[in-house]
Amino acid sequence: MPKFQRYANLGAVVLPFIAFLVAVPLLWNKAVGWVDLTILIVMYFITGLGITVGYHRLLTHRAFQTSKPVEYFFAIAGSMAVQGPPIAWVADHRLHHAHTDVEGDPHSPHLGEGSGLKGLWHAHTGWLMKTQGGAEFRKYAPDLCEDKGMRWISRNFLWFVGLSLLIPFVAGFVLHGFSLSAALWTLLWAGFVRIFFIHHVTWSINSVCHFFGRRRFDVEDKSTNVAWLALPTFGESWHHNHHAFPRSARQGLGRFEVDISAMVIWAMEKVGLAHNVVRISPERQKEKLVGATRPAKSPAAA
Repeated sequence: MPKFQRYANLGAVVLPFIAFLVAVPLLWNKAVGWVDLTILIVMYFITGLGITVGYHRLLTHRAFQTSKPVEYFFAIAGSMAVQGPPIAWVADHRLHHAHTDVEGDPHSPHLGEGSGLKGLWHAHTGWLMKTQGGAEFRKYAPDLCEDKGMRWISRNFLWFVGLSLLIPFVAGFVLHGFSLSAALWTLLWAGFVRIFFIHHVTWSINSVCHFFGRRRFDVEDKSTNVAWLALPTFGESWHHNHHAFPRSARQGLGRFEVDISAMVIWAMEKVGLAHNVVRISPERQKEKLVGATRPAKSPAAA
């Protein structure tokens, strides 16, 4: 990893964390206002869905199809989550699926650093200083590399990071009655603190969802489902389900497994913004359950 990228990643991790540490004692003296909280929630949804629906289910796994303008909107929204350009993010994630929890996985908690707390740290944050962005773009994301619009979005990633901070600042400035000091408060909460939360919620998929939780499908990796992370991750914490059926647009496959990202894709389909949505039939799910009896091959098939 180039030294500049390593330091940039370090800054992207440390600055929101420092902002969070500053915000906590301020909260004790003065609760965050409704304007700041509303902008934080709106920005969290836009950028979070940019990652879950956009970067992950649309661009990485092609769980559904949509028009180019919608695809680019999600790529920009994902960029504003400050987790890297879309081409790099997709390449890393496809590399993860190609080598899940074995040699070559960029962020497994079970490799390199061991399976204890050091492994968890590596999967959660440490990999950003070592293996993030290491996947070959042309090998793991050739479709995005050939897309002129996606290349432009990836090249201009830092501008979208700036936009991710400018929007809450301007919104706070206007909604607080053109107060500069109030706008800075909004920037703190809906900008830096929001990025801090969305970072750690996303990184928890890499760490927690390969270490703790439940499993029910017959897969060789160590992915797990973690119910208490389902709401803040918009359904991404049904990670074991996802590794069993990577192209599924819905990851919360169980009856009570809430998946907000899948709901968004369903709504998009209803209004004509999404099509060819990949769904996994109950029969296919049943066939992959742990201990499921699979039909034997006929002599002709063998």
